[in-house]
Amino acid sequence: MKFLDLAKVYIRSGGGGAGCVSFRREKFVEFGGPDGGDGGNGGSVWAEAVEGLNTLIDYRYQQHFFAKNGQPGMGSQRTGKTADDVVLKVPLGTEILDEDEETVLADLTYPGQRVLLAQGGNGGWGNLRFKSSTNRAPGRANPGQPGVERTIWLRLKLIADAGLVGLPNAGKSTFLAAVSNARPKIADYPFTTLVPNLGVVGIDGHEFVMADIPGLIEGASEGRGLGDQFLAHVERCKVLLHLADGTSSTITKDYRTIVTELEAYSDLLADKPRIVAINKIDALDAKTLSDRKRALARASGAPVFAISGATGKGLPAVLRAIHATIKGETPEPESDEPWHP
Repeated sequence: MKFLDLAKVYIRSGGGGAGCVSFRREKFVEFGGPDGGDGGNGGSVWAEAVEGLNTLIDYRYQQHFFAKNGQPGMGSQRTGKTADDVVLKVPLGTEILDEDEETVLADLTYPGQRVLLAQGGNGGWGNLRFKSSTNRAPGRANPGQPGVERTIWLRLKLIADAGLVGLPNAGKSTFLAAVSNARPKIADYPFTTLVPNLGVVGIDGHEFVMADIPGLIEGASEGRGLGDQFLAHVERCKVLLHLADGTSSTITKDYRTIVTELEAYSDLLADKPRIVAINKIDALDAKTLSDRKRALARASGAPVFAISGATGKGLPAVLRAIHATIKGETPEPESDEPWHP
């Protein structure tokens, strides 16, 4: 199934049915009188967050959602039928945006959450409603209210507790595969990850959700590479794990590149708590590892975890630090305890 996180849809609620002008004409009913019924209400358009969906691909093939009009009123005081509502089923974490793609109308984050996008029109009154002591035979009825037509955008932001950021081939997918049951594509060339991946990570009896997004490169905020289109999927995360490739001879430059792109995207991401880890330490000798870890610590101004997604070395310590940060606690010092999934 193809991943799609942005879709444009056109919606229209139904108009209300017109009221009826009618008079009783039975042979043995003295004086008769008005008996026109009201029109039925038009159908409304709703959006509802449901579990089991993780993409907006359905809205690429169907983009128009129009509710039906209410049925007109009828004689004998019969009210027209109210039209059925139209419900757009969307994944958890979907934002509803106005046509300008900036105004957020709703943010659907929990199952069953609903928002009214277009109210159906009310049905018109029949002539029975206008009967009074001075107007015994009204000859008019109201038309139904028209429906609402609008264009909206659906934008999916995956809901995860922690997010992985780093350059392409920093080992993010290998890390996610090592600590969860997620099976992202892993290869020895850049941009193997083309869409975000989610994995449930367990440590010390606790679980949290981690998101892996395609790697960033210098100039991503200007559209280079895959650009920064997937950074929205880590906006909801409580902590970011910044993975740096330990085999890179420009590790501090690589670190600053990612930080620059995060800051260019939004202040929200730039201010999020970040945990820094140097990856692929199984490919480094002790001196190189020490030098690069020290240089990365100076560049980040924070402790640096040394890990290997391939061998599992150092993974428990960094996972505990991530979980502690999610809970608002102080991360524990690094440990050399081996990883046991």
